[in-house]
Amino acid sequence: MITPVLLSGGSGTRLWPLSRKSYPKQFVPLLGGETLFQAAARRLHGPGFGPSLVVTGSDFRFIVTEQLAGAGIDPGTILLEPAGRNTAPAVLAAALQLAEQDPDGLMLVAPSDHVMPDEAGFLAAVAEGAEAARAGKLVTFGIAPDRAETGYGYLELAAPHDPAAPRATDLVRFVEKPDAGRAAEMMASGRHLWNAGLFLFSVRAIREAFEAHAPALCAPVSRAVAQARPDLGFLRLDPEAWAEVEAISLDYAVMERADNLAVVPFAGGWSDLGDWQAVWRESAPDAQGVATSGRATAIDCSNTLLRSEDDGLEIVGLGLENLLAVAMPDAVLVAHKDRAQDVKSAVAALTARGARQAEAFPREHRPWGWFESLVRGERFQVKRIVVHPGAALSLQSHHHRAEHWIVVEGTARVTLDEEVQLVSENQSVYIPLGARHRLENPGKLPIALIEVQTGGYLGEDDIVRFDDAYARD
Repeated sequence: MITPVLLSGGSGTRLWPLSRKSYPKQFVPLLGGETLFQAAARRLHGPGFGPSLVVTGSDFRFIVTEQLAGAGIDPGTILLEPAGRNTAPAVLAAALQLAEQDPDGLMLVAPSDHVMPDEAGFLAAVAEGAEAARAGKLVTFGIAPDRAETGYGYLELAAPHDPAAPRATDLVRFVEKPDAGRAAEMMASGRHLWNAGLFLFSVRAIREAFEAHAPALCAPVSRAVAQARPDLGFLRLDPEAWAEVEAISLDYAVMERADNLAVVPFAGGWSDLGDWQAVWRESAPDAQGVATSGRATAIDCSNTLLRSEDDGLEIVGLGLENLLAVAMPDAVLVAHKDRAQDVKSAVAALTARGARQAEAFPREHRPWGWFESLVRGERFQVKRIVVHPGAALSLQSHHHRAEHWIVVEGTARVTLDEEVQLVSENQSVYIPLGARHRLENPGKLPIALIEVQTGGYLGEDDIVRFDDAYARD
């Protein structure tokens, strides 16, 4: 039995404005209706796999459980990192957690934001790697390159690989991201594969590797796991111990120093969707190289990506060449395709200006559902709020604002001080400033309402919680 370990804490700034710190790319349906996280969980769910272990940040914990439920997958252990520390501490924490159940079991470490069209081929590669992992090898998976890519690191093999009959083979070394000339040489050699960041090893082998090659990580990560506390079905790593952990990747901490490495080649197609150029490539562009998504229209364009991420927003490209255009309700990106890797610099510029769009998603997700701001003025704001079946907002009050709720879909149960009432479609309720109130969905379908806020301060931090089903501070 193999335990999938899904790493799901990254921010994905190169796919701004669709991917942002508050709602990164793994949770977004970039290609089709399924999110990358859901696809990764489903890919590693079924015969031969045990319940997954997810490592993510506290801010994403309810998104993880909601998306697993949407994919029909029961969540296994969900480890919450107090802060991102790169992949090495996350993998070690997962190994220490799994050691309590099966110290010799296998764990497959997989980022949750990759695309793999040939899932059957990948599972066959995993089965091939499992034999080497049981023999004590630290197995990585290398992708057969189909172009001289400069955005990926590479793996150098001891001998040329045979794409038709992939076998676990010895790894000579890791190669950093090359320039274009070196990338072309490596592709032609037949001995280099893209480093996909996918790993398979036994719990015992990776623990021994950390003890040998990254001993400074072992003590603080061990304390963080030993002192972890349960929280509504999640397991929170101890923040004080975690604060002592160095931020370092698994490659740098262990894999580049170990001598018991093996690589399984995989030629079935793969992308980490690391930038908009990669998304364009995976979006099946037409004969003119044009890929569109949502309400997008291309006229006399070539080698261009056009995406509208809002049903009410039309994006039209006329006579464009080699351009990327992504339109969100609150931000638009227009860039030359050759500058796709530089989108993160746009995020940095917006952050320096204090622009909300740099990190915050227009639709803010909560454990009970989501809301979005429709209109905002100096002393008012209009929101759309959607509450999942059976979910409830916290019992709360506000110091600086009053609220009007108009139900437009479904029936809500509203608590207002000591009174509890049902409010149906086309009905409304007024929440005076300072009143204790709560909104619940007692039905089996989502409810939607329009909230009109009025007051001198409308920030999300103007909330005093008296009771919360989700144990938020």
